[in-house]
Amino acid sequence: MQQDRNTPYGIMELGECRVRSFVREKKIYCGKQFMEVDIYPLTQVGSIPKKRGKKEKVSAPKQRNLNDKNAKRFFVQLINTNFGANDLHVTVTYAELPETVEAAEKEATNYIRRLAHRRKREGMPPLKYVLVTEYSTKADKPTRIHHHIIMSGGLDRDTVEDLWRRPRKRGQKQGDLIGYVNADRLKPNDYGLEALARYLSKEPAGKKRWSCSQNLQRPECRTNDSKYTRRQLERIVRDEIDNQTFWRRLYPDWDLTECKPAYNELTGWAVYLKLRRSPDAKGGSGHEAKRQTE
Repeated sequence: MQQDRNTPYGIMELGECRVRSFVREKKIYCGKQFMEVDIYPLTQVGSIPKKRGKKEKVSAPKQRNLNDKNAKRFFVQLINTNFGANDLHVTVTYAELPETVEAAEKEATNYIRRLAHRRKREGMPPLKYVLVTEYSTKADKPTRIHHHIIMSGGLDRDTVEDLWRRPRKRGQKQGDLIGYVNADRLKPNDYGLEALARYLSKEPAGKKRWSCSQNLQRPECRTNDSKYTRRQLERIVRDEIDNQTFWRRLYPDWDLTECKPAYNELTGWAVYLKLRRSPDAKGGSGHEAKRQTE
């Protein structure tokens, strides 16, 4: 492979094809407060990749199963993008278990509709939510069905809990409670709501399903194929991996919360960063420093 001195690309001729090896920086913006950065080597056949791509929406993984690694990561990013300290985590159970998981999900959907209706009646923005249904099976029948709902705040917790009721019958002032319900304020930390999201996506003894409202904002990503070279990446892993000052120069509006190097025998080193917007960051989106890795 021949290294072009003027670019960070290694170039190799294969017949009429040109194979280029380079290092890609992929920034994943989870709202305004959190960002993940993947720095990894890549090989591509054809034209030289664009130095800096446009900001794009992160595609949801085809595999929606929370046992899938990529699906779990997207789930965490989605929650960090859309929810924060003013929002709620609601847990609901059943005094009498529904016959099927589908019946339970229908009950949860009706509950969400009641919440959305109450918000509309009080002049609040449309409800945003993520619904996780967890259950086990015994003799082909569901057991221990319960739901976790991360939802936008605004309604007081007593109101949210009181709506977990069935329609009232004749002579009743209000319907019967469906089961236990608890609404807690979300408490993000330096990693946002990652701990809660990972708890909800952990691999249980039973099974899980999840869905979300259509009005959620998806994480956004942007790639840059000229910021790093393989040699620079190797030096970073060797000398700078835990150097907070080094990363702050590269991403001046962000505080590093996690940095993980990973080695692959075929492709070499990669680095994965998690960052939180610095309290003293200027402006809304920030401007990263020019390349300072040489």
